[in-house]
Amino acid sequence: MSKADNKPKKHIPQRTCIGCREVNEKKTLVRIVKSPEGVCIDPTGRKPGRGAYLHEAKGCWETALKRGAIGRALKTELTPDETAILTAHMETLQED
Repeated sequence: MSKADNKPKKHIPQRTCIGCREVNEKKTLVRIVKSPEGVCIDPTGRKPGRGAYLHEAKGCWETALKRGAIGRALKTELTPDETAILTAHMETLQED
């Protein structure tokens, strides 16, 4: 056995998309965060606050917004301004 065979595999964080409920690697999903300033998109994935994850797919965003999954996951009520920001981001995405 060589030393390379004894190395443990690196842990890859997994997260669930709140739109389609599919589990994927964290780095493949977009994080939405609830912070004291309000709900916003966290492109770095490092902002403090409660987070929820979505695929970068319009279908997942539509489902999450329509069913209220974002508010439930973040344990908050989305304001009209926050909904407008998330909807505007959704419109920039490509179809599935």
